[in-house]
Amino acid sequence: MARPHLHPHRAFWVVAATVVMVLFASAAPSPLYPVYQELWGFSAFTLTAVFAIYVLFMLVSLVTVGSLSDHIGRRPVLAVALVLLIASMVLFLVADDVAVLMVARALQGLATGAAIGTLTATVVDMQPTQRLGSAITGAAPTIGLAGGVAVAGVLVQYAPAPRFLIYEVILVAFAALLLALLVIPETSQRVGFTSRRHIATTLAPQASVPKDVRRAFLGAVPAFIATWSLGGLYLSLGSSVVARVFGVDNHAEAGALLFVFFASAATTSLVITRTGPAAKLTYGYPMLTAGALLSLGGILGESLPLYLVGSLVAGSGFAACFLGGLDSLSASTAPHQRGQVFSAVFVVSYLAFSVPAVIAGIVVSHIGLHTTVVAYVTYVTVLAVLGGLVMVYSRRVAQRVTTGAGSPGNAPSADATDTGIAELVVDAGPVDSLDTPVPAPSGRR
Repeated sequence: MARPHLHPHRAFWVVAATVVMVLFASAAPSPLYPVYQELWGFSAFTLTAVFAIYVLFMLVSLVTVGSLSDHIGRRPVLAVALVLLIASMVLFLVADDVAVLMVARALQGLATGAAIGTLTATVVDMQPTQRLGSAITGAAPTIGLAGGVAVAGVLVQYAPAPRFLIYEVILVAFAALLLALLVIPETSQRVGFTSRRHIATTLAPQASVPKDVRRAFLGAVPAFIATWSLGGLYLSLGSSVVARVFGVDNHAEAGALLFVFFASAATTSLVITRTGPAAKLTYGYPMLTAGALLSLGGILGESLPLYLVGSLVAGSGFAACFLGGLDSLSASTAPHQRGQVFSAVFVVSYLAFSVPAVIAGIVVSHIGLHTTVVAYVTYVTVLAVLGGLVMVYSRRVAQRVTTGAGSPGNAPSADATDTGIAELVVDAGPVDSLDTPVPAPSGRR
């Protein structure tokens, strides 16, 4: 008897909800860190270590099992990841010192790394339309991060048992999603392995992308680094900024202020889905730069309204840049390569998210909060400007090659038009996608 499956459209929304919850859970402990610090009396350096260990184990997972779902299927990888996430929530619930807290965060990082690339690949596999898939891949992570910060902040401030309730809510949600996973159809071909050596090679630490996707990937890297570096600034120093600069000591209010950035990103992701990758990036890079500078102006001038405007603008730029990069990669990646490619995307993104944040957490006690924020925003601004310059240069090169190909002496013959255009795209990149080929993915489910 055949096992029942959810209708593909319903299955798509279950996967989208799983993306949201995985990122929700990753951000939820942040408002609780001051509570843990006051309760257990650990230093700011230890707090930075708690943050860093999550990212470290997440990256280890991404570079080892990131492409596993391309071989054994999406569902087995997601099932194991959800089981590990449930176990990490149990550890958060029983944590009575910083050592258990760090183990819980490490296990959560390991599970999130296994899940996030696979989930993104599954969304693209299942997308009913490219527009909807693009909206979910761009909006779901930011909705999850925003929700995790905001909901946890409210529960910590107003709900009973603030150290436990948020994890109980997440645990129940993960258990429900694990059950729903049992009736989700498999979207990967399950090509398996040819030998034990093939298994070992697949699981060996690596963060590579297939050769035919590398040009698209390198073109999108500036967008991923700039956006997630700014996201790291908000999640690492954001709480300190709103408390020490603006005098907000209410956890719910602090969470709401951080929510503005990610809510703006989520809203933008849903609004700009009809535009192409280049249009997203053309809008995103200036908005990211302007938002970062406006937020910095609010901090230096101690103006909360200006800081909030900057957060809105920066969040919109975050979404446009990140989604523009993802769109160009989605269009260039074959179905059997998606797990590997999207895992590499999140390796780059979380390195950009974590390394500057950890450095900032270490140096802030030596050079002060204002100086650290100025340096951080300067770094993000330089990245955004460089990314914009790369985009402009790539587009001009593509236009020159296209113009040359359109002259009478260079016009392709009628029977070679398709292959000639394909070669031009590979050699120079299309005008509208940041130097990345944009054929429609084959085999989409």
